[in-house]
Amino acid sequence: MGQGPSFSRSSDEHAFFGAIQAGDADAVRSALRADPELLRRTTIYDRLSALHIAAANGRVEVLSLILDGSLHPDVVNRHKQTPLMLAAMHGEIDCLRKLLESGANILMFDSLHGRTCLHHAAHYGQSDCLQAILSAARSSPVAGSWGFARFVNVRDDSGATPLHLAARQGRHDCVHILLENGAIVSAPTGTYGFPGSTPLHLAARGGSLDCVRQLLSWGADRLQRDSAGRIPYEVALKRCHGACAALLNPSSAEPLVWPSPLKFISELDPDAKALLEAALMEANREREKKILKGTRYSLPSPSRSDDGADDSISEASDAELCSICFDQICTISILECGHQMCAPCTLALCCHTKPNATTTTASCPPSPACPFCRRAISRLAVVVTVAATNNDEEKLSSPKPRSSSRVRSFGCEGSSSSSFKSLSLGKLSRGAGWRGADDELVMDKP
Repeated sequence: MGQGPSFSRSSDEHAFFGAIQAGDADAVRSALRADPELLRRTTIYDRLSALHIAAANGRVEVLSLILDGSLHPDVVNRHKQTPLMLAAMHGEIDCLRKLLESGANILMFDSLHGRTCLHHAAHYGQSDCLQAILSAARSSPVAGSWGFARFVNVRDDSGATPLHLAARQGRHDCVHILLENGAIVSAPTGTYGFPGSTPLHLAARGGSLDCVRQLLSWGADRLQRDSAGRIPYEVALKRCHGACAALLNPSSAEPLVWPSPLKFISELDPDAKALLEAALMEANREREKKILKGTRYSLPSPSRSDDGADDSISEASDAELCSICFDQICTISILECGHQMCAPCTLALCCHTKPNATTTTASCPPSPACPFCRRAISRLAVVVTVAATNNDEEKLSSPKPRSSSRVRSFGCEGSSSSSFKSLSLGKLSRGAGWRGADDELVMDKP
């Protein structure tokens, strides 16, 4: 991963660049005292400056020393790449942060493919660097001059955005970060990959099931065609990625997606968002299991066991259970009215299948409504359950969901225990249908 210097003009330069690569700050300091002009020298072939070598090799102490020597942070090499780009490529997060603090320009393009540091971080899967660049972009002059949304969707010379690169390389962590920050999920490319490819086409081409899953959950269109008229399903079939093809098959069930165009979940606090996101991914994973059932493709086993999950539920009182499904503990609270639900039931309020293009937005409510009091929901928070143990309060955070097919499919079957338990979330999750013909909650008979 290190960026080695090419043969230089003198032994002094060779020793200087070697000390930078090794991270020997004392040797670098001594060399600069003897000849300050070494700071302006570059390697012969790649035209790498001292700053490039330090950034690519993660030598943050040497990097700081060089920056203190007044070397401009945006010096470029032979391919017009800045030290910030090399730090992003190699995942050297400490060096990248130091360069950003020193005023490095995040909106410079190299001469190889016309890519920015954001492209390079996405292409090489450096999620920490990607997040740091996006955080810096929100407070940098770029946000004011270009606009943050435009920066997230910046294109290289072949018309590829960072999301295209991350999807093609199977960098699902980077795909997730970019989508959360406003990347356009179905933007077509120029000449990158195959002309007119969307991120979903590129994920299908690479056979990345995780990227396909992420893109579908953010509303990627399975029927959008590239310049050759192919949908992602056909691309996956041609590349022999059977599991991806099964999920992308237009005849298979649509996944749950984040609310659009309200992006309601994106405005939650991190803890509540994490709970809802986990519930959505679990629901879609159950859908995937049904799609792949009977084929030679299967999803990997979960990394953690659900053994003992029911124990945490049985120890809880009935008052702590969700009054909609009666299967899981309430973990989400509506701040406006104080009513509580479990994460899957809250998710069914906020998420829906891919919207129908023929449906007018006028028929959609401005926000989801509380199923108990029908007040508009604008803020959600995580419920903090307090239990008395030895006179001390103990917070029960992120309770394990009960292993139940009814919960995971967001459907609540009828039961003689309560008529409210048979509330059909499947009907309520598609839009504004919270009220029946008599302006009452839609409920099935027990």
